[in-house]
Amino acid sequence: MHINILAIGMLLLPSMALAAFWDKKDDPDRVQAEQQSIREMRTETLEKLYQLNPEAEQQVQDSKAVAVFSSLGFNIFLLSTARGGGVVQDTQTGDETFMRMFSVGGGLGMGVKDFRVVFIFHTDQAYENFLSQGWDFSGQGDGAAKVGDEGTSVDLAATVVDGVSLYQITENGLALQVTLQGTRYYRDKDLN
Repeated sequence: MHINILAIGMLLLPSMALAAFWDKKDDPDRVQAEQQSIREMRTETLEKLYQLNPEAEQQVQDSKAVAVFSSLGFNIFLLSTARGGGVVQDTQTGDETFMRMFSVGGGLGMGVKDFRVVFIFHTDQAYENFLSQGWDFSGQGDGAAKVGDEGTSVDLAATVVDGVSLYQITENGLALQVTLQGTRYYRDKDLN
């Protein structure tokens, strides 16, 4: 199993490197398709969150903004990384800002985890700070597993930022990890 996970990571690294050099603005149809895919992911994620935690729907309706990210994380021995993207939407104006995320950290573990993260911004300041600074640094310890249609979980994470609620929904994956990760959320220059 350890070799399989390591092999998956080794296969994904070259494709992530090639993606970094692709200029999406040269292909407007591809930009629109990716934006639409992210919007669909947001809708599906929020629907799932509302099923798992009905109070979250009212929180979103009363919020300044909501951000939804899709992420794929790898934890191989002492290295933990995650990469993904999403969108922040001002719930009052409907304005969207497409963003990317990347995290790297250290910790003991082994696994791959596909998850969604939902930020609910309750104040203008928290929303503006996220758009301008985009950093999150957190300690994390978790285990997640999914077998067939079973195993979906939602976690309300304690947050160090005032005015923000954070939910994490595990889509599928196998992970057993204890990590201390720094995550960078930043505007996607190609999708905005």
